[in-house]
Amino acid sequence: MKAMNRVLIVFLLLVSLYVTSSHQNTDQNSSEFNITKRVETNDHDAKVFYKHTWPRMKFGWKIIVGSIIGFLGSAFGTVGGVGGGGIFVPMLTLIVGFDAKSATAISKCMVTGGAGATVFYNLKQRHPTLDMPVVDYDLALLFQPMLMLGISVGVAFNVIFPDWMITALLIVVFIGLSVNAFFKGVQTWKKETILKKEARQNAQSNDAGGTGNAAHPQTEEMINESHINTNQSRKKVSVIENIYWKELGILVSVWILILALQIGKNYTTNCSVLYWVLNLLQVPITVGTSFYEAMLLYKGKRVIASLGDEYRGLHVGKLMVYCTCGLVAGVIGGLLGLGGGFILGPLFIGLGIPPQVSSATSTFAMTFSASMSVVEYYLLKRFPVPYALYFVAVATAAALVGQHLVRKVIAILGRTSLIIFILALTVFVSGISLGGVGIANLIKRIEQKENMGFGDLCSYRVRS
Repeated sequence: MKAMNRVLIVFLLLVSLYVTSSHQNTDQNSSEFNITKRVETNDHDAKVFYKHTWPRMKFGWKIIVGSIIGFLGSAFGTVGGVGGGGIFVPMLTLIVGFDAKSATAISKCMVTGGAGATVFYNLKQRHPTLDMPVVDYDLALLFQPMLMLGISVGVAFNVIFPDWMITALLIVVFIGLSVNAFFKGVQTWKKETILKKEARQNAQSNDAGGTGNAAHPQTEEMINESHINTNQSRKKVSVIENIYWKELGILVSVWILILALQIGKNYTTNCSVLYWVLNLLQVPITVGTSFYEAMLLYKGKRVIASLGDEYRGLHVGKLMVYCTCGLVAGVIGGLLGLGGGFILGPLFIGLGIPPQVSSATSTFAMTFSASMSVVEYYLLKRFPVPYALYFVAVATAAALVGQHLVRKVIAILGRTSLIIFILALTVFVSGISLGGVGIANLIKRIEQKENMGFGDLCSYRVRS
């Protein structure tokens, strides 16, 4: 923990120095509040212009309030495994003053920073009950490729579907996910209460012979430790040994290939032959990777250990359902402009994955999709770098603090259901805030009598 704190302090100092040195340049290059950026397409003489709103980087109440909300959003979002993008976007638009596209880009930067810090924190953590890492790499390898394919499809749907439909879907999906997660948390809380009651009764019966109640707190504490975090009772392993390098290498390779295709697609004409070729090339890469993992699970050579040994040798039907869920999660995430963590987190909880593993694995998978968006946004110059670095530093610090504090609280209370309640709360707040912003934008568009119908994919530059 001391080494992690040193790394965090050095990182924050470097960011502060960079932001300070860039502040003067930002003010000089942003003499007006609204900045018009020019984006050239490959359509020969066709030019596309869009207007960004980048506020000056000036210390004031907007930065303070935005930092507080960003800190809390990242802390709760990374603990729940959903990132917090649903809180970042309204904060950046309504409080700090960015336009929607820039806010989405900076939000992705914050999600990547928070998720990256959480992954760094979890690299040395072990599974709460099994002798394996807290990140289930086989589960990530099964879901993540299909998630990335789904996000690509969902982004295209985002262009086609009208805003009123996207806003309605967002509210319905988020409320549904939050309610489902809440009831799952209540169910887990009840199970934990029963376990605690049984442990208390066993302690009393064992101590009735002569030790009285003196050993009861120690007995219950020992049970909590074994139920919540068995790292103490197992041999400790180094970070190098705690990583499944083969699975990680495959995921990084898929990330690089999909990123290359996405970047290449941004420099083609919509609906051209090359555009569709680059799009379709994603299918064999993602489906092939998930199929490879599914075959290993089917033959019993791999196992989703978080679900127990009874899931060794999964049948074809269940594997197809899992892959389809990953695809649908990506489509919903891309359609609503969110990372896959908002879908994967509740999905993993619903599959019976332990809350700590669900949060860690969901955040691990989300790091790939969010970071891919950040690279694309940076190449397209969709966000001011000093602002992004500052909020990334806030999100990173919040993620580390949130992970450390929640782990301590869970170890003391013996309640892993707290993670599920945090997830439910984050999803609910995100749904309400994003839904409110969406409704406000719809009212504004109706007043201006703008087109509210379906869009044409071939007439848009889809850059996500």
